[in-house]
Amino acid sequence: MFKPIALILIASVLLFTGCAAESAGSRETRLNGAGSTFAYPLYSKWADAFGKVHPEVAIDYQSIGSGGGIGLVTDGRADFGATDGPMNDEQIKAFVERRGCSVLHLPMALGADVASYNLPGLQTDVKFTPHALAGIFLGRIKKWNDPELTAVNGGLALPNAEIAVIHRSDSSGTTYVWTDYLSKVSDEWRTRVGRSTSVDWPTGTGASGNQAVADLIAATPNSIGYIELTYAARGKLSHGQVQNAAGRFVKAELWSVTAAAAESANAMPEDFRVSITNAPGENAYPISSFTWILVPVKIADAAKRRALVTFMNWGLTDGQTFADSLSYSRLPDAVIKKTQAAISQIQ
Repeated sequence: MFKPIALILIASVLLFTGCAAESAGSRETRLNGAGSTFAYPLYSKWADAFGKVHPEVAIDYQSIGSGGGIGLVTDGRADFGATDGPMNDEQIKAFVERRGCSVLHLPMALGADVASYNLPGLQTDVKFTPHALAGIFLGRIKKWNDPELTAVNGGLALPNAEIAVIHRSDSSGTTYVWTDYLSKVSDEWRTRVGRSTSVDWPTGTGASGNQAVADLIAATPNSIGYIELTYAARGKLSHGQVQNAAGRFVKAELWSVTAAAAESANAMPEDFRVSITNAPGENAYPISSFTWILVPVKIADAAKRRALVTFMNWGLTDGQTFADSLSYSRLPDAVIKKTQAAISQIQ
């Protein structure tokens, strides 16, 4: 079970203005990061592994949700933020006004949102069309044996039971990925709800953080919710196949998440703010996403700057080897090279 606990206990939070930070004057350089619960298992592992080869650097990562991470790095209360939904133009403007410099979106890995469910006794994967997923989370499809579900799950004994919908209650990159996907595949969703890290849900029960949603799914028969793939894998929770843009039903696997990124790898925008939900390709899992680290392009504290640059470059090389075992997909080589070039801009 993943819990949002700090890896290093900090007695106080460093406050600084602009893009400058005051050096603690100690031999150990401490980096404070915050944000994505989607990426927490990966960054938690990275912080531990990096600390073993770079004991002069201590990394504290707080799993508080992407919205929280964006807020803290914008205010200067975190050295880096982490998000699964890119900052919008207004958020970037606020960052520049507050910090006095621009912000870099640096892709670190690939992950996936999955439709995880609790249907006791059911051993076969449930198939979901985009229309059915939108209908469930809009509250239009209320029972598991609704014709929209049974039509594509021929022979599967779906129960005549009310669907208990579970969603995030906090500001979440996982929610951004989910609602970004639904906004692409459902006009009704796009006009009624839209895409954001936090939305007004038409139906369901909320929980804060991926782990809390996973726990609630596990405790609630006939429920469905969206969580990052690694939480489903570690919690041994069922998750279904989703019909992709090519019409195939695909399950979230390392290869299918990588396939979703393949089309965009060589055409990444310079600021790396790209969506790969509902990606083309027969093998693409349609609810996939990059996860980004957010850093100011100027960092006045030289020790923190060196430590952060070293950590991020390590994450793009040695750190990628930890992705598979945690159910994340490694970045394509082309994306790694572009990200390394962006890191070199940090001053």
